Amino acid sequence: MSQHTSQSRRLFLKQLGIVGGGLIVGVPLTACATTPATDAASNATLQPNAFIHLSPHGDVNFYLPRSEMGQGTYTGLTTLIGEELDIDPASIRVHHATADSAFNNPEYDQQITGGSTSMKGSYLPLRQAAAEARALLLLAAAQQLGVPREQLRTDNGHVLHGEQKTPYAALVAVAAELETPKDVALKEPSAFKYIGQQRPRLDGRAKSTGSAEFGLDIDFAGLQRAVLVRCPVAGGKVKGVDDSAARSMTGVTHVVTIHNGVAIVAEHYYQAKLAAAKLVIDWQLPEKLSQFSSAEGQAQFAQALEAEQSHEAFTQGDGSKALSNANRVLRADYWAPYLAHATMEPMNCTVKIADGAMDVWVGSQSPGLAQGLAAFYSGISKDNIRIHSTFLGGGFGRRTASDYVGEAVAIAKASGVPVQLIWSREDDTRHDLYRPAAMARFAIGLTDDGHIDSWQVRRTGPNIMAYTVDEALDAMAPGFLPNGMVDWMSKAGHSLYDGWSLDHSSVEGLYEDYDASHKAVEHVTVDPGLPCGFWRSVGHSFSGFFKESMMDEVAAATAQDPVAFRLQHLSGNPRLANALKVAVEKAGWPNAASGERRLGVAAHNSFASSVAQVAEVSLENGAIRVHKVTCVVDCGRVVNPDIVKAQMESGIIFGLSAALFGEITLKEGAVQQSNFHDYPLLRMPQTPTIDVHIIDSNEPPTGVGEPGTPPIAAAVANALFALTGQRLRSLPLKLAS
Repeated sequence: MSQHTSQSRRLFLKQLGIVGGGLIVGVPLTACATTPATDAASNATLQPNAFIHLSPHGDVNFYLPRSEMGQGTYTGLTTLIGEELDIDPASIRVHHATADSAFNNPEYDQQITGGSTSMKGSYLPLRQAAAEARALLLLAAAQQLGVPREQLRTDNGHVLHGEQKTPYAALVAVAAELETPKDVALKEPSAFKYIGQQRPRLDGRAKSTGSAEFGLDIDFAGLQRAVLVRCPVAGGKVKGVDDSAARSMTGVTHVVTIHNGVAIVAEHYYQAKLAAAKLVIDWQLPEKLSQFSSAEGQAQFAQALEAEQSHEAFTQGDGSKALSNANRVLRADYWAPYLAHATMEPMNCTVKIADGAMDVWVGSQSPGLAQGLAAFYSGISKDNIRIHSTFLGGGFGRRTASDYVGEAVAIAKASGVPVQLIWSREDDTRHDLYRPAAMARFAIGLTDDGHIDSWQVRRTGPNIMAYTVDEALDAMAPGFLPNGMVDWMSKAGHSLYDGWSLDHSSVEGLYEDYDASHKAVEHVTVDPGLPCGFWRSVGHSFSGFFKESMMDEVAAATAQDPVAFRLQHLSGNPRLANALKVAVEKAGWPNAASGERRLGVAAHNSFASSVAQVAEVSLENGAIRVHKVTCVVDCGRVVNPDIVKAQMESGIIFGLSAALFGEITLKEGAVQQSNFHDYPLLRMPQTPTIDVHIIDSNEPPTGVGEPGTPPIAAAVANALFALTGQRLRSLPLKLAS
């Protein structure tokens, strides 16, 4: 290890708040290589790193590069460190990483937790980092004990030589001066002690006892609370405000107007909330969105299906031309509405500005983006902005965006006091970044023996990336550019994705899974202007319903068993085929349900994982009742089976909420839903028995946070068809009376 590299690593870790000396190991997250890390402050192209810090006092610190929002990264990634370092993961001190490019996600080259990539992207690099640390300790022990390295082994935080046990802490000082060995071998799976074992979650006790720190838990002397009143129509601006009544309310200290609303700052939250209701605001409404209502607006999506011009997303063989040669063509249109995220912890952010620097406490899936937006709205250099990451009370993609951070920073700057901005549940429902609405038209060409020869889909709806680019450019633009120019540049993203460039998340999952000689996928952008964002499983959330419902529809139209029909078209997708076979076997297809109950099946690949589900459904007093869901997942090697099962269960419940209830509607541009009474989630008595089976695999880990969601709506809809004969092509699922 060069002197420069060693010094720069230590400087970087000191900037993160690690003090007291010790052994530090960094490894690039983009590969298993042991290329030394450079100082993030001096090199903007620094490769992302994971860090391990062993102190002379016996502490083993792990700086968690991905956010923990309930999906299990806290436990899963720490298990990787414990495995290769040969210590119990429960003994490791886990810290939430601050904002720094050293913690960038290699899948995106940004510091982001999303896309079900945490384990996939970290499995080898974090193990490599821990293995190198262990190798250094062994070298230090060999030097200190005067014995060959080959005579040493490790166990539970000690180096062993015969009966002699030396704790890691006693070796740290010597190990810190040694050069990191090259080509350190990782453990063979046969030697795993922790990977693959079902172990308790490491954050479970803290969350159960209330000691875990979420964004809403932040408090300190002098902190005031803020409530922001936003325009009912997204994108509206303040024309004028009468705040006289609000200013006279008890506890109110400031009333400030920022870029997207008027904020009340008060000593306590409910003082601010009550005062906010007294504001009288005159809004300048955005012209396009204020003219959109869901009752009539869905026709815009349907009209776009007839458009002459479209964006070609994917073509195989002769594409759409092959339809003319089909023996039979089946056509159907499907619809999915806008959806909110409805995280249990509404958006919040705490900001303190003092002496030209800023501290931001926030639960975020994108700490780097949060830091960039804080700089944009404050004018303070990112070098002087410290992000203090907390646990997240749910993310589902919502907290990849940082609009709420920008609001909190703007309020703190305008008021001149430390503030904690708190969104109410109503704020959270009416000012979300929504899952885009989508409509899809299928045209499936069949051979004379009932096989799919051509597969054509046209999807219409908004693009997520247009809104993502808008915010990201604000956060990433150089500080010397005027904010007005940056904002103008960021808005160009909307025109970029309107016919010029394809947002693949708009069409993902519509065409990849099944065999067909000819495929054609097209996209037409329809966007009334309601802000959209990443929602759990993104485009797969609607394409899974569209595609798997259509497969069932084709099977029924050709009088074929829906499972056998799928398997006939899965020769190019063996992992999904196997998941489907196991799922129907475990569910007892097709005879496990009869009479007043029926089974429906769906299978879908997303985030490099294969998931098949069988839903058992009936009607109770005319209402849809899901009794049981059998789920099979192939996600490669499993680090903690309990977390994988929990994520499948979570994804199914999340997807069932959307399938049975989820719908955001607009009237003259304003969201009509406001809370759980009119945007309901699945309740415990409505939750089915969920039977999860994990395919045993030696393949590298793939995603588990999102793949459980896409198949469930189709599985339920297909069961309802078997039960009632009604083919439901729109979400949420509603039977005709």
